Parts: sequence; structure tokens; C-alpha cells
Amino acid sequence: MNMEIPKFYETFIPILEVLSNGETIHTRELQRLVIQKYFSKLTEEQLTEKTKTGEILINNRIAWGKSYLKKGGYIFYPERGNVKITEKGLKQKNNLTLKSVVEDSGTLNFYTEENSKSKKADENVKEIVSSSPQDLIDKGFSQIESEVKNDLLEKLKTIDPYYFEKVILILLKKMGYGEFIETSKSGDGGIDGIINEDKLGLDKIYIQAKRFNENKVREKDIRNFIGAMSGDTNKGVFVTTSLFDIGAIEKAKSAHHKIILIDGNKLVDLMHEFNVGIQIKSTYEVKQLDEDFFEE
Repeated sequence: MNMEIPKFYETFIPILEVLSNGETIHTRELQRLVIQKYFSKLTEEQLTEKTKTGEILINNRIAWGKSYLKKGGYIFYPERGNVKITEKGLKQKNNLTLKSVVEDSGTLNFYTEENSKSKKADENVKEIVSSSPQDLIDKGFSQIESEVKNDLLEKLKTIDPYYFEKVILILLKKMGYGEFIETSKSGDGGIDGIINEDKLGLDKIYIQAKRFNENKVREKDIRNFIGAMSGDTNKGVFVTTSLFDIGAIEKAKSAHHKIILIDGNKLVDLMHEFNVGIQIKSTYEVKQLDEDFFEE
């Protein structure tokens, strides 16, 4: 079973164990040793996973664990960028709990005073307390992102089919592909657009866009698309607001042509990433102490 990335409070004991010899250690070395001794079974993908603000997630969790331990009086910073365990930390390093650290830091009092005593409020408090501030930010952003993508997909399913084709071509251009050509709306042989990968049009990508509500794209649709491509290009992108059935997926895989399938979920992921059909409503800045500023 794969190890999961630790929650910030799951780094308490590892941090104190690494510091238990009483030596002063640099923050970066502390992070390295905590990962090496306690979380070495994490995969490379987990070790490089980032927060919404671009920081390595495991390092962020350790940093917040360190921050809470400092607030609770278990460690202190003897000098810039360095950490050392306190007598309190040495005494409780083997049986330290999230509850005790939070109570010592005063965080729990703040949340319980701000919330009612209802069961739901208690559950919210537990979730807030057991999440680092960065975790809460990431969760909020993820919820907003999910809602925007759902709204975007519903909108795509209701717009004019011809305009949907144009949306796809605009998206592909934003993704860095070349100039596109819209085909005529009749007699196009199943091709909704053509992208020239180079300025002379020597390399072409054919586009097929199907705006479906419930129906899945089937093997027959892919077969017709391949037929329309034959003799002119071997590259195609088939996009739909719904899904591809197994037959369609297998047909695309077995074709001699290079065909990329983009279903509704993948489509809104790309539109969100490249800001097509959405707009930035607010921008937030997350600031932290600049240690270099205070270096003499």
C-alpha cells in the first residue's frame, strides 16, 4: 500500500524526533531529514506535488507542523533559518497529539469561540483545526474550480453547435497550435475545422467537435472521422461535451492515424487552464516572511 502525504500534524513527532539530540538545525536540513527518515516511501510524484501557490506540498506540511510546534512552545528559532527543540518538546516528543499542540497554541480557543456549539459547527472546527492554512486555501480553490468547470460544461452543452465548433478552434489556438480554418457547414465530410501547424500549411490537424448532452461518441463516429481524414493528414482531434464509449476509444487507438480524444471533463480542464470561456474574478496574494531581508 502506498504511503500518503502526511497531514501537517502528522509531522509533529518526526520533527521533534529529528531535533531530539538538542542540536540546532537549519530548516531545509530539517525538512530533508524528516522526509528521509519518516516519509521515504513516498513516490517521486508525491514528493514533487505542489500546492496551489506552487510550493512543494510535503515541505509545506512540514513547515506548518514546525510553525504549530513553535506556537505551542515545543521548538524555537535560536537564529535566522534555524530550529531547536525546547525542554517542553523533549518531554512530550513521544506522546504529542494535535489537540495538545492546538490548545497550547491558542488556535482551538479561537475557532470554538467563533463557532456555535452545534454538532455541525464542531465538525467544521475539527476539519479546520486538522488542516493547515495552505490546505484550507487549496481546498477552497479546488471547490471553486470544480463549480466553475461544472457550470462551463453545462453551458457548452446548450450553446449553438456551430459556435461550439468555433470554441474548440479558439481553445486549440490558445494552446499554441497554428492558425485555424473553419470548414463550411455543409459537405465538410465530418471535418469541423483545420489547424495548420506551420505557416505554409504543410502539416494539418483535422478537428471534429460533437456537442452532445447525453449521447456518447461511438465507434461509427470515429470511423467516419478517419474516413474524412484519409489522404490529406494523419492527425486529428475529436472533441465532445459527453464521453467516448469503449468502441470509440478502441477504434481511435487501433487507427493508423494519430487521433486525440477529448471528452467533456478533459475539455473543461483545458478551457479552465487556458482561460477560454472564463474570466479571472479575483486575485489573492499569499505573503510570507522574507528572511533574506533581515540578513545583515
